[in-house]
Amino acid sequence: MSQGPLSADQIESHSRMQRALLEDEYDALRRTLARRGVQIDEIKERVASFSVALPTWGSGRGGTRFAKFAIPGEPTNIHEKLEDCAVVQQLCRVTPRVSPHFPWDKVDDYAGLREEAAALGLSFDAVNSNTFQDQPGQAQTYATGSLSSTVAAARRQAVEHNIECIEIGRKLGSRDITVWVGDGTNFPGQQDLGRSLDRYLEATAEVYAALPDDWRMLLEHKLYEPAFYSTVISDWGTSILAAQELGPKAQCLVDLGHHAPTVNIEQIVARLHRFGKLGGFHFNDSKYGDDDLDSGSINPHQLFLVFNELVEAQRSSKGEFRPAYMIDQSHNVTDPIESMLASAEAITGAFAKALIVDRDALHEAQEANDAMMAFQALRRAYNVDVGPILAMARFEDGGAVDVLQAYRDSGWRTRKAQERKPVGLGAGIV
Repeated sequence: MSQGPLSADQIESHSRMQRALLEDEYDALRRTLARRGVQIDEIKERVASFSVALPTWGSGRGGTRFAKFAIPGEPTNIHEKLEDCAVVQQLCRVTPRVSPHFPWDKVDDYAGLREEAAALGLSFDAVNSNTFQDQPGQAQTYATGSLSSTVAAARRQAVEHNIECIEIGRKLGSRDITVWVGDGTNFPGQQDLGRSLDRYLEATAEVYAALPDDWRMLLEHKLYEPAFYSTVISDWGTSILAAQELGPKAQCLVDLGHHAPTVNIEQIVARLHRFGKLGGFHFNDSKYGDDDLDSGSINPHQLFLVFNELVEAQRSSKGEFRPAYMIDQSHNVTDPIESMLASAEAITGAFAKALIVDRDALHEAQEANDAMMAFQALRRAYNVDVGPILAMARFEDGGAVDVLQAYRDSGWRTRKAQERKPVGLGAGIV
């Protein structure tokens, strides 16, 4: 039996005080949706079964290329990160898995770490490799590339690190590895653009060969940064071509911030699903580039449109549909726990709204080329306040009706500020 870090009695007492108001709002929404032919309890059940993973690195303050401003009580190791992720899950009830990053989260005993997570009500999602940084004592540098490096020894080192991550993941109960590389160039002519992709494919094929039968390799693309002239896996086209060449266990992972401005990300979702390569989705938000802002904080309508395509994809899927959903954010000015709670709410809310869409009306308007009525089918669902559905699903599962207020009332951050050693000054997201 898992035991969360917060007092279950305190959460229950906090929610009980708001129960009457919640039931009133839920019943009012029930009547509104019933007039549209939507059964609110069915939507609530779908919401209750939805989940999104938390990144271990997201439990700490992020940073910019210039500075990191730590806060008291910030986690300093994987054990404290798990504690904070368990707080999020205990309150919101839709984040039961954590996605670790290596070597940041290395320990000596991974079986023990898996048991530790389980005791907190958590399990492990995709493991993430790191070949975009040099580590202390590392034999080869990644300054000019990793899996696509012109230096054979650097490629070998990157391959071995990814295989090591797979072995760690097996001990943790994971079934996916996410591979993102910052490889690319900053000057025209710096590298041969064709040969750099060939080297990447040759190296990732070795990693692919080490995958267990039931595992997936999730290829994550990114338009730019840290390479600003060219990036080896820069867009969904390159990503799907690489995944197709590697084999059926290779799929594409979409990050909301990894595209050029104005790119139609929801269309990318539809295309990747069409060809059986939609492997996962990293949620955040963006104003200018890969800002890693809180999900839904800038463009909540885009988040809804993405989920509209994800719901369509699931409805039309002929086989297993299990994209790896994860929050991937850098919390530079907020309490990371509060940001992850708010993001989980925004993500789940977008999913709930997508479930409310009148699919028959939408498809009929699409077939009739009735642009306005097709748009209105989406807009009617987007305008619904689904907060009572999310809150009721949480409440019935032992979570908090008001997650942010319950978290603040718990005094968790204040207690951890007294117990944990402070994080030093630094630069960058780690």
